[in-house]
Amino acid sequence: MKTHCLILILLMLVTGCGTARKSAGKTDTRSVRVEGGETNLTAEAPVEKKAGAPLGASESDKVEAVIETALEYAGVRYKFGGTSRKGMDCSGLLYVSFLEHDIPLPRTSHMIAQEGKHIPVSELQKGDLLFFKTRRGGKKINHAGLVVEVNEDDVKFIHSTTSRGVIVSSLREGYWNYSFVKATRIF
Repeated sequence: MKTHCLILILLMLVTGCGTARKSAGKTDTRSVRVEGGETNLTAEAPVEKKAGAPLGASESDKVEAVIETALEYAGVRYKFGGTSRKGMDCSGLLYVSFLEHDIPLPRTSHMIAQEGKHIPVSELQKGDLLFFKTRRGGKKINHAGLVVEVNEDDVKFIHSTTSRGVIVSSLREGYWNYSFVKATRIF
């Protein structure tokens, strides 16, 4: 029985979507460490911390609000099944970021991947969702991220990794490019 529990715990650690760094206070311009470099992500307008986008808000305003919420979790450690500043996994980050703006999503990556409209990589925009299969030989999607920036041929996305927690990465990085499965648009 102890062996089964140990195997189960190790399996959860290996297959989950890192290390903790407390997130800084909210600012209009954020410098977020991106694997392979630094980037400044600027909120186009200050976002109030209350649930739901303002009435009459455009789709662009909703996208920016969801991205800003997700960026506020940068540096939060990884925790399987987590949905708080104490720790979160990749689907928990998406779930919380969208729900704060009254957009409910399923709780797991493979279920979120069934939501929205399929988007080709060439048409990616801020706010789109990226899905990955990171397990060798894995048959279902087990990782997800939110596009926060698109610059010509580079796509930056926020997600939660087992090794580094909530971070911004580039889709050009070999690991993420190789593991990429599909993209969807919720908005």
